[in-house]
Amino acid sequence: MTDELPDEHSDGLPELRASDADREQVAEVLRDALAEGRLDMEEFEERLEATYKARTYKELAPITRDLPAPGVTPPPVPTVSMVKRPAGAGGWAGRIVGGDGSSRWGVAVLGGFERKGRWTMPKRFNSFAFWGGGVIDLREANFADGEVVVNCVAIMGGMSVIVPPGVEVLVRGIGVMGGFDHSEEGVEGDPGAPRVVVTGFAFWGGVGVERKVTKAERLRQKEERRLEKLERRAARQEELEESRRRALEGSGDLGHRDSLDDARSIHRAAMDQHREMMREERRERRDDRRDRDRDRD
Repeated sequence: MTDELPDEHSDGLPELRASDADREQVAEVLRDALAEGRLDMEEFEERLEATYKARTYKELAPITRDLPAPGVTPPPVPTVSMVKRPAGAGGWAGRIVGGDGSSRWGVAVLGGFERKGRWTMPKRFNSFAFWGGGVIDLREANFADGEVVVNCVAIMGGMSVIVPPGVEVLVRGIGVMGGFDHSEEGVEGDPGAPRVVVTGFAFWGGVGVERKVTKAERLRQKEERRLEKLERRAARQEELEESRRRALEGSGDLGHRDSLDDARSIHRAAMDQHREMMREERRERRDDRRDRDRDRD
């Protein structure tokens, strides 16, 4: 009777039995992939279960075939700025440009009007709304003078004046069965920033004043949150690596059951880390939805 040699399958891997160390090495690759966001929790758990059930190299090989090997750094991703800044944005001095302004009035009768984007706010902008509404958005505007006046007359209609952070706002309008929003008064302006005076008359209507950041600034803040999230993820990954290292250093003197307990502890820590990342992503998506609802342009 002759001994049978292990079979070779199609990709050249022999049908050799895998050891506990082999399975733990594959599990480590999966944990790294989970922490780096290459696998979601469902994929991670499915592959980890398959790892501990695997008996041969042939069964282990497909589990990490699409993942980087331990110690191999993936090719760097090109850095692309996701923030578009307005042309000429260099402080308030660069936005007070003088001149007559690019638009001096707006009218809405049974309809609406908008002034937004890159335009020049004159020293005085007159607006009128009758059974309609208007939007005067100054977030990306230049200013003809250091003090500008938005004059709003709203008859059974409404006006919305949107200013960027850093601008001082004074409200001097009169409302009869209507009103002017004074909530943004009293906020100190930045040095060199223009002052916006909102005046006029509202009858059965209203004039609102809001302070909002630009889309570009909102993108910049989102990018900052993303970078902070990556830094926290890297810190947690370092903590996980340190815990794993201590566990592996002590595993030489432990029995098989204790080694499995250490592996499960690391597995639980990785899952806790992933759940925290998922909670952060849900919070970020919720913040994005709130921003879109608030700044629907």
